[in-house]
Amino acid sequence: MTSKRRLLILVAAVLVLAGVGTGVVLHAAVRADRANQPHPGGPAVSAGKLTLAQKSRLMFVNAAAGPHRTAVASVPSADPGGGRTASGLKCARFYAAAGTGICLQSDPGVLKQSNRVLLLDAGLRTKRSFPLAGTPSRARVSPSGRFAAWTVFVSGESYASAFFSTRTSVLDTRTMRLTPSLETFSVIKDGRPYHASDINFWGVTFATDDDTFYATLNTAGKTYLVRGSLSRHEVTTLVENVECPSLSPDGTRVAFKKRVLSRTDLWHEYVLDLRTLRGTPLAERHSVDDQATWLDNRTVAYALPSDGDVKSTDLWRVPADGTGRPRLLVPAASSPAPL
Repeated sequence: MTSKRRLLILVAAVLVLAGVGTGVVLHAAVRADRANQPHPGGPAVSAGKLTLAQKSRLMFVNAAAGPHRTAVASVPSADPGGGRTASGLKCARFYAAAGTGICLQSDPGVLKQSNRVLLLDAGLRTKRSFPLAGTPSRARVSPSGRFAAWTVFVSGESYASAFFSTRTSVLDTRTMRLTPSLETFSVIKDGRPYHASDINFWGVTFATDDDTFYATLNTAGKTYLVRGSLSRHEVTTLVENVECPSLSPDGTRVAFKKRVLSRTDLWHEYVLDLRTLRGTPLAERHSVDDQATWLDNRTVAYALPSDGDVKSTDLWRVPADGTGRPRLLVPAASSPAPL
């Protein structure tokens, strides 16, 4: 093959790759432009200033199509279905408590996904930023605002994947000391020290004492609710088949998703009494793949896929005692955080 022919082949290959790259960019731009077009009949969303100091508000990630999609937004707690105010902050996951917020961001990029977590002050301004080891999944802030936790998927795309690994980190927002992974904590299972190479944690929820937390531990194909101590760097298993726990404001119960049948991707929402370790199934009959949030001591909220939009979710609420029926809380929304 002559040098001239090699050069022509090389130039042609470069042009083909450039065309593919341009096509990818243009396709992404078209999809983004469509997402930025408000849908007729969708919720009213307007830009405005939000702070974590506002009272009687429900904050969430806006999932309505339009320029404010994925922006942190809020509505009055007394009128959750009304017009929403959107900030300039965009997140894949969000949570806030006591003037502290965290925002998990994910930028797919053209060649490589970029993920990071932002620690926010009461004005939603970034105080610190940390890189994430994978795709954002769960986020929580302790009731005092001192601790923040987040979970990411290191591989795979969801808890429904046959092969996935999670990494859960905890940040002390006062000292900025970061625990990169809960897998460094000691595990007490069935009253004995437990060691395994397949341990995963996800779905942290904090108690009011700034030490106790609850989370899901996964090992040997089973999940467990664990109670942990931040000061002792230790967790203890409590009960099996508990995922994504959420502690009630009074600290007596945990809302969680329970796998309906082994090796299925269906979860039912339950509330566990921590004194008796008895679980009560809630009235929601759809599969809930979310970490529920307590709106108060009587009601939990969670996200379900929206009808007709696989990339959007709606927020629903249901009584925490197993009575009543589910009711729509906020359409086109996720990651609720009551202020």
